[in-house]
Amino acid sequence: MEGCRIQSYSKRKNTVFVDADACPVKTEITELAHTYNVQVVFVASYAHVQTNPPPGKWVYVDTGKESADLYILNHARKNDVVVTQDTGLASMLLNRGVYVLSPRGKYYNEDEMDTVLFFRYVSAKERRAGRYSKGPKPFCEENRQHFIESFQKILSKLTGI
Repeated sequence: MEGCRIQSYSKRKNTVFVDADACPVKTEITELAHTYNVQVVFVASYAHVQTNPPPGKWVYVDTGKESADLYILNHARKNDVVVTQDTGLASMLLNRGVYVLSPRGKYYNEDEMDTVLFFRYVSAKERRAGRYSKGPKPFCEENRQHFIESFQKILSKLTGI
């Protein structure tokens, strides 16, 4: 077997997975991933098929409530990056060594996840009781800039650039 090489699958490139159905920063993700030479996989439901999507690999999943989350959960590996606003998905990915970032640039970490999930539970309980909050503030340019800065930091750390 002289001269044979066995390729290690642990050396695969880092991937950015995007929960794309309601993500307002797809263009920014595409541009920065290209700059850092990182693959992007946008995951969206068939109900959100785009006629002119940003460059990158697009995976379409069933329209079920958790279909995109399940795809990401089953494919993201250690040192990958996931962009999502779903705190439940974030909590499951963090203990796998996945970097999780919201479209507003909030970096999720394990230390605060218990608190985040508790407030998620309380909010869901309130909605079931018929009490609704105002919801999040509208997405603004400041959110976009914060995302770009946070995403660049993570990509720089992962790629060494």
